[in-house]
Order: sequence, then structure tokens, then C-alpha cells
Amino acid sequence: MTEPLQAELLAKVSRTFALTIPQLPEPLVDWVGNAYLLCRIADTIEDEPSLPCDAKTRFIQLFLDVLAGQQPTELFRDQLAPLLSDGTSPAEHELIAQTPSVIAHYRQFPVQVQQILLRGVTIMSRGMTHYQQIASPRGLEDQAALDHYCYAVAGVVGELLTELFMAYRPSLQSKKDELSALSVSFGLGLQLTNILKDVWDDARRSVCWWPQTLKQKNDNWPPTDKSRLIDCRKELVAIAHGHLQDALDYTLALPAEEQGLRQFCLWALGMAVLTLQKIQQSDDYLQGHNVKISRRDVKRVVIWCRLAGRFDYGLRGLFAWWSRGLDCQRRNYRQLYQTVSCW
Repeated sequence: MTEPLQAELLAKVSRTFALTIPQLPEPLVDWVGNAYLLCRIADTIEDEPSLPCDAKTRFIQLFLDVLAGQQPTELFRDQLAPLLSDGTSPAEHELIAQTPSVIAHYRQFPVQVQQILLRGVTIMSRGMTHYQQIASPRGLEDQAALDHYCYAVAGVVGELLTELFMAYRPSLQSKKDELSALSVSFGLGLQLTNILKDVWDDARRSVCWWPQTLKQKNDNWPPTDKSRLIDCRKELVAIAHGHLQDALDYTLALPAEEQGLRQFCLWALGMAVLTLQKIQQSDDYLQGHNVKISRRDVKRVVIWCRLAGRFDYGLRGLFAWWSRGLDCQRRNYRQLYQTVSCW
């Protein structure tokens, strides 16, 4: 696979990451782009509506065996591709067809980078398999279960990125403890924002990722009672916002001269904060309408993050302005990291 083909696939499967990943310097842009495509292959298996859980588990394991060099890539592609339905997007059909090229590109990376990607994709894939088997409209057992789910499918990405950043710039090893303590929040904040944004789409699939302790266990979901949904929404928004505040601390721990690294993080965080604002303040959310931010909002994030990117106080002020009115629940996440990292 060539880098232009990887960029083309990325643009087809993710509008957001096709925007943020190119901000990274070489070779990070190549490593992170490939990591995203590998994660998206696993995600395509999880989301395919025609596959029963046992088939998804089998294909996830086959994919991991391929990534570890224990099975031929063509075997995975040839077995999975014919089973994908119209419920999987054309872009994801193409991604599965191009799996041999994606993995061939992965195998050109330094051994250290391959090991980082293999660990992250393995944790994410096995987490997907576990939670696919227990997914239901009743929701997860409690907040701890939601934390574990978010770690498995997204928080581990924060760890993966941190390891790649240090492989790119070894001097960051001096900040390893600080970055590692905050890295999981980067993924958890983005994932919780997506869970809030996608609650209606998930409900149509008879799936709920909100904790049962936040609602009545036998509630239909989302609840038809407006006040109950507002209360549930408010608490999860506060938790997501707390993670995003930790993620901002993580970003500001990166050197100011590494603007590629900072902009990659800042754009994703800015878009997530504006999405939380729209979720908390808009009646569209209560009606199940689209709460995605506009292209104008995206341009605003890009412009302001570029202007303030080298100035920590300016960035804190900018995010404080974007976050105004949002509740913030910052728990002792260090203990959480010690728990979820042993997944």
C-alpha cells in the first residue's frame, strides 16, 4: 500500500480523522493512519449486522492472527468480504477488500511500532468481542462497566498514541509518567461523547451503553420522559467533560514546538467539546435529531487552535470559553487507569 492509497481509504471511512491525522509529522502520520485503518477493520466486523456473535468472534481472532503473522491476509479477506451486507458502508467494503494492502504497509514499520499497534488493536478487538456478547437495550451494569467498555474500545487508543509519540520523539520519555496518567482520558472523553451523540442510533439497534445505575434497569431506552433523559444526559456530559479536561492537560504536556502533535489532539478535543455543548443545550437531542457539529464549527476549531496552539494560557482560555455552562466531573482517574489497563 502506498501512503496516498492509505490517505484515500482514511478519507472514505472517517471525515474527522482524515482531517486530524494529516496534521501529524512524518512518520507519525503514516503510523497513526495505519493504526486507525486497522482499528476500523475490527470495528467493521463488530458492526456488521448480518453476522452472529460467534462469527464476529471468529473473524476478530482470525484478523488478530493475520496481524501477528500467523495466518495469510487473503484468507481473512476472502472469507469475510462475501459476508458483508448492505448494512456495512461501501467505504468499509472497500477497506476489507484492501486489508492485504493495509497489513502489508503495517509490516514495513519498525518492529517497535508494529508491537505498539498490535497491542492496541488486540486489546480493542478483544474488548469489542466481549461487549458485543453482552450488548443489550438494558445498558451496562454501572459506571465502572462503562469505563471498562470505553477503555477497551477507545481509551487504549490514548495509550497507543502516547507510545507512538515517544517512538517518534524519544525525549518525551522524560514525561512518560505524566502522559501515561492522562492518556486514557483522551480516548474516554471522545468515546463518551460518541455514546451520547449516538444514543438514538444505538437504540434502533436495541443496544444501550449507558450505565443501568443512571436509569431504571427496566426502562425503555432512550426514556420517553424528557426530564429523566435530561438528568441522565447531564451526568454523562459532566463525566465526558471531565475526561476532556484531562485530555487538554495531556495535550499541553506535549512540547509547544511539536505543533503537529498538539493540533492533532486539539482539533479532536475542540470538536468533542462543541458536540457536548450541542448535546446538552439542544432540544434536537431530545428528539433524536442530528447533533453533529457543523462545518462552520469545525473551521472555527481549526482556526482558533492554530492561532493559540503555542500558548498554554490561551488554549486554556479558549477551551474554558467553549466549555462554558458544561458541568465537569473529574474523578480520581489514576485508580481507574490501574484497573482498566489490566484488561
